[in-house]
Parts: sequence; structure tokens; C-alpha cells
Amino acid sequence: MKANAEYIDFVNSTLKGTKNTFKQMTKEIDRISDISIVNGEMVEIPKGKIELRDDRTKKKWVVELESFLLSKFPVTQDLYYEITKESPSTFKGNRRPVETVTWKDAVSFCNSLSNQAGLNPCYSFYADQEIAFDQTANGFRLPTEAEWEYACKAGSAGIRYGELELTAWYKANSEKTTHDVGLKEPNAWGIYDMLGNVWEWCSDIYDETVYGSYRTFRGGGWCDEERSCLSTNRRRSHPTSFKIDDLGFRIARNIIKTAQTN
Repeated sequence: MKANAEYIDFVNSTLKGTKNTFKQMTKEIDRISDISIVNGEMVEIPKGKIELRDDRTKKKWVVELESFLLSKFPVTQDLYYEITKESPSTFKGNRRPVETVTWKDAVSFCNSLSNQAGLNPCYSFYADQEIAFDQTANGFRLPTEAEWEYACKAGSAGIRYGELELTAWYKANSEKTTHDVGLKEPNAWGIYDMLGNVWEWCSDIYDETVYGSYRTFRGGGWCDEERSCLSTNRRRSHPTSFKIDDLGFRIARNIIKTAQTN
């Protein structure tokens, strides 16, 4: 009887270990699947240059850009929850853009996604609330302001990449809420929701001499008038305290060139 009891304990222990291993394998498969989906939704943006302008100061400047990867959609609530286990959005819906997030929330998400994908995080956090950006890292990040506008225009010369009613959710058609990503027409490079639905955080500091650490966001949101949904429109706010129900983000990545050997 004792031998039978020991055998039963052994079998139960083995089965428990097998179940735990299976659960771990399932989680790993789900993690790999999530990363594969994210990578599959990244669009390669060709290198080029863009002229930016600040309507407040009337300043203009040109930025030359290397090719980079940009997500064809804003980060959705289901992806944000998978990575952070948090659901901050005011308007709920798995395929709606995540909103009500600070700039710090957005870059923290980028780091967490990079870690899960086995990539080098782009952002470092310090005790004095300073956040450093490594422009050479291969992980996920926010687009720079120049990258955002360049990708938004997608080779077009106008202030929008198409008729606003067909390409964006804004005050006149949004019914006072966000909408699932990808329902409007994309731009010429296959990128959706660059205008309307939610504004999008960018990496850049807006004007350090006047606004300190304030960061830029772009694109217009569901509650904005037509005049605010422009590829050239710039806004800014505090990176760690400001969050609102029409402000989200999308992710970018560097294209890492590997050295060729003869």
C-alpha cells in the first residue's frame, strides 16, 4: 500500500510538472505570436527629408531621415493590455487606440515590448525622473516629430494626405468617441489613422528653452475641428502628468544595418 501511495504521489507530481511546463510553453507561444503580429504591422518608410515649421515662432527647418519602421496603426488597447496588464482608456474597445496615457506611459510600453521581443530598449529611466533616449538601440520607440510628419504625408505636398472625411475620425463624424483603428482610408504608404481618432505622442522635446521637458504630439483627435487635423499641426504637454481621452501613440523602430563581409 505504501508503494502504491508513493507511486500515485509520483504520478501526480509528474502531471503537475507537465501542466506547469505546458502553461509556460503556451505563454511563450502567445508572447511570440504577439511580437510576430507587431512586426507584421510595421511599414518600412523610405529615407528622405522633410521641412518642419512652427506656427508659433514662424521657424522652419529641414530634417534628413534614414529609412525606418513605423506601425501602420496606433497602439491598440488589446496590445497595450497584453504588454502592460493595464487598461487606462476612457473609451473601451480592443481594437480602439489606447488613450489617456502620458508620454512616460508610452515610452515605458515601448521598453516593455522591446524586452519581450529580445531587443535593446531605447529609453533609460533615472531617479530624478529624467528619461534618456538611445537613438541607436534596435528596440521599439516613439517616432520623432520629423519621422511622424514625413510618414503622415507619404510623399504628398499638402497639409493632409486625402479627403478628411475619408481618412480621419474628427469632430464632424466621430460621434464623440474613438473608433477601431484601420476603418478609414490609409495614406499612400499604407498607414492608417495618422490624422484624427487620437493625437499621437512623439519622442521630441517641443521647445526646451520655453517649455522645459514638454513633449510634442501630432495628428488631431476625435473631438477636433477640421482645422486641427493637419499633418503640420504641433502641440505639446508635460511628459509625466498630462493624459487625455484623445491622445495615444504609435510605435517605430530603427532599421539596423548589418555590416557586409567580403
